[in-house]
Amino acid sequence: MKNPTTIKSRFCTMAGKVLETLKSDSAQALVELAFVLPVASFLLVGTIEIGRLANTSIVLNDAARAGVQYGAQNRVTASDNNGMSQAAEQDATNISALTVTPSHFCACSDGTSSTCEPTDCQNSRILEYVKVDTQTQLNTLLPYPGLPRSFTVKGQEIMRVSQ
Repeated sequence: MKNPTTIKSRFCTMAGKVLETLKSDSAQALVELAFVLPVASFLLVGTIEIGRLANTSIVLNDAARAGVQYGAQNRVTASDNNGMSQAAEQDATNISALTVTPSHFCACSDGTSSTCEPTDCQNSRILEYVKVDTQTQLNTLLPYPGLPRSFTVKGQEIMRVSQ
């Protein structure tokens, strides 16, 4: 039979080695975490910023589409700039500082230009279009070196007026 003192000393030696290993692994893990955490945080915030930018762009294009859909109904609504602006603003209720610029223009079906006068386009038809431009300023969550603190995001739609 082995001496209990020898078993105890071997156990203490093994326990000490295990504790040393745990201590060194823990320290190494903390050092690795200290290096990885800022990079991972930066990537996460960057992903959120790109998502915000993409969402704002989609909302602005959808708002512009709502405005031209209102204006393209007929020739009366094509000249109703207030109605087109209101339709675009109602579609983008979550966008602050939204700028809506509606307009309409004409062209001849043979490709020549037109001023929307009935005497234009002698050998072809007048084609009337409505256009809505939307824009807003999007501020970033954090300042990034080399990038501006805010971006101008724009949307635009053009649609032919129903005749």
